[in-house]
Amino acid sequence: MASSVRVAAAQMTSINDLAANFSTCSRLVKEAAAAGAKLLCFPESFSYVGSLDGDSLKIAEPLDGPIMKGYCSLARESNIWLSLGGFQEKGFDDGHLRNTHVIIDEAGNIRSTYSKIFLFDVDVPGGTIYKESSFTEAGKDIVVLDSPIGCMGLSVCYDLRFPELYQQLRFNHDAQVLLVPSAFTKVTGQAHWEILLRARAIETQCYVIAAAQAGKHNDKRESYGDTLIIDPWGTVVGRLPDRLSTGITVADIDFSLIDSVRAKMPIAKHRKPAEFWKSVCL
Repeated sequence: MASSVRVAAAQMTSINDLAANFSTCSRLVKEAAAAGAKLLCFPESFSYVGSLDGDSLKIAEPLDGPIMKGYCSLARESNIWLSLGGFQEKGFDDGHLRNTHVIIDEAGNIRSTYSKIFLFDVDVPGGTIYKESSFTEAGKDIVVLDSPIGCMGLSVCYDLRFPELYQQLRFNHDAQVLLVPSAFTKVTGQAHWEILLRARAIETQCYVIAAAQAGKHNDKRESYGDTLIIDPWGTVVGRLPDRLSTGITVADIDFSLIDSVRAKMPIAKHRKPAEFWKSVCL
């Protein structure tokens, strides 16, 4: 494996038009490939953001449907890996979907999928109430996979608030790069987006790639934006100049930096096993 590998992360404003979103993604794939990136990460709901309740269920498809086949073709045509998450994958019945993070390799093959574990059932300050579990089937499996940019750990958006998932990805499954495709609300993004991402990078000593939805999707929904790539020391190494614009940011995954940070501060060795905490008296 090379000592460093270039990656890219996208920022976009998806709408309720599959073709328009695909056109935007196609352009960004070409930009990333031209910049020498081996992987391009797209945000949550990259292919579709509905205007009305129930819209996402209507367009949900299996992974071998025409929507995902189109994105597989993009990867193959530009010879680049794609991180697509989350995709509205058809669920166990017509009333549910899976919020699925899909990894496609440079040959256009689906290499791995992860279904979002933590669902966004939240009363956001400012009046908006979200109930993702009313139409989404929660995932149950932790997912890592090897890739040209190292061992990747998969997650989606609201998962970011649950550090135990990322601890599992790093310390039990040897992740080097954590992917966090997201569509944070404007309110929660302003308060918590960057600090949560940097915390996950620091406490796991992993690169974090967080592709973000940005701006107004419709009259009812607005995302915070600010796509970020963060190194294992917690330094932001990739960021668009405008947190609401459509485009990509590019950075290099430096494997020697991962090794150096982990060697100099060996928290993997210093961690206590679960049995230790069970035995601690309060």
